[in-house]
Amino acid sequence: MSATNQRIDAKRLWDSLMSMAEIGATPKGGVRRLTLTEVDRAGRQRFTEWCEALGLQVRVDAIGNMFARREGRDPSRPPVLMGSHLDSQPSGGKFDGALGVIAGLEVMRTLHDLNITTEAPIEVVNWTDEEGSRFGHSLMGSGVWSGVYSQDKAYALKDVDGVAVGEALEAIGYRGPHPARPFKADAYFELHIEQGPILEREAKQIGIVTGAQAQVWYDAVITGQDAHAGTTPPSTRKDALLAAARVIELVDATMRQRGEDGRGTVGFLQVHPNSRNVVPGEVRFSVEFRHPLEAEVEVIAGSFPAAAEAAARANGCSLQLTELFRIPAQPFDQSCVALVRDAAARLGYSAREIVSGAGHDAVYVARHVPTAMIFTPCKDGLSHNEEESILPEEAAAGCQVLFEAVLARANREI
Repeated sequence: MSATNQRIDAKRLWDSLMSMAEIGATPKGGVRRLTLTEVDRAGRQRFTEWCEALGLQVRVDAIGNMFARREGRDPSRPPVLMGSHLDSQPSGGKFDGALGVIAGLEVMRTLHDLNITTEAPIEVVNWTDEEGSRFGHSLMGSGVWSGVYSQDKAYALKDVDGVAVGEALEAIGYRGPHPARPFKADAYFELHIEQGPILEREAKQIGIVTGAQAQVWYDAVITGQDAHAGTTPPSTRKDALLAAARVIELVDATMRQRGEDGRGTVGFLQVHPNSRNVVPGEVRFSVEFRHPLEAEVEVIAGSFPAAAEAAARANGCSLQLTELFRIPAQPFDQSCVALVRDAAARLGYSAREIVSGAGHDAVYVARHVPTAMIFTPCKDGLSHNEEESILPEEAAAGCQVLFEAVLARANREI
């Protein structure tokens, strides 16, 4: 590892990660920090206090995205952005998203400690509702900011209790005064755990993320007929859960036809009336497919709906399949990726290039701003799980690469 006195404080980074993990902590060691809840508000407040202690200016836009700004020597230059998200899955881990936000804060703290004034301003971002677990639409804050879908559409989304996004923003006081739309920025860097096994398996300290794979997401509703479990013979059953099982089998088969690069998941399911002695009459569930090749996702999107409808019909039921969104494969900016690659090499970290299997705010931000991502390994590739785990030195390595890349970008000659 190269010698430099410009080092982040690894212990402070880890202590701050553990401090944030106290908010929404679960008995199994994870976090439950659902977006726009009181727990999310508490996490946002702690982040704000940390930022303001450094003299950073924190602003909030209309979808609740938070931007903490450190001025540069040249106020006319667009800022270099870095960040991720603080919201979690219902049974999430400590590091998914939070690592990127807290590492961005540590970059700011290190610049402050070393009395470094960058040429361009720098901003650390906390994007609203990356996970999509409460309102069913992931990448919401970055999606509205980047214009992928409208603010009004986002405001109208409701959780299972009927609470709308707009109401939830108001309830926690984070419906900010600034417009949620792209502003001129010089670059965006996002540090994240890999959420997969590749880096750990190959003993690499850093993932140089070159882009993200394509995705298509659906909401599915299968309608049959609820009936008495004891008196309804097989010939007259319209079992919505059985039909859903056939469609879920189809999702799995569609994934496996594409080998190790294929991804297909049903992660949410509701059965009605959900009584043990009633044949289910309605099932609602999610469907998503992902693949590094955009063409493969297009093939799936062209064939799966009809095949799924046929599977439901063969079991006496009807299927309503609504495409929520389709995300094309997103390559990241070569010059920003090169800064990550150079930083890892200069610091002596083992690294490899990798395509992100997960969706990240960086995917939408990249539509407007030159973007790159940095991955750190996570134990057993496990994420979206309370047992999600990384080592302090892995967090520190990722943060140090982030520091080097952001500093180089903010001080570049233009």
